[in-house]
Amino acid sequence: MYELLFWKYQDGIYLNHHLVYEALVEQENVEGLEALPVQVILNRIASVFSNWEKVDENSWKNNNGVGAFHIKTTPQSIQIDCYGTDGKTMNLLADTMEEFKCPAYDPQVPQRYDEMNE
Repeated sequence: MYELLFWKYQDGIYLNHHLVYEALVEQENVEGLEALPVQVILNRIASVFSNWEKVDENSWKNNNGVGAFHIKTTPQSIQIDCYGTDGKTMNLLADTMEEFKCPAYDPQVPQRYDEMNE
């Protein structure tokens, strides 16, 4: 499994990304993060991946048998667990979340891909 997590800081707020990640994974509320339009985001992901099979409310698998992902949400975050998913698909997920100004945090590296890192 490869995990990606997305959240949005309030203006002028910058926190330790890994501590934010750990709190969000534990379903904790983090002061300084924006509330996300979770249902709108899920609908957008469903639209972008409409050619994938929707396994349940928060899971998709590729019809060609390669790759699947599952989404967990909090009011402040979107966590996407990727299973055998290629880089192109993960980039598409990240690009979709970027539409909502939510850069990816990759806990495997660990790095957050926002404008502060460019």
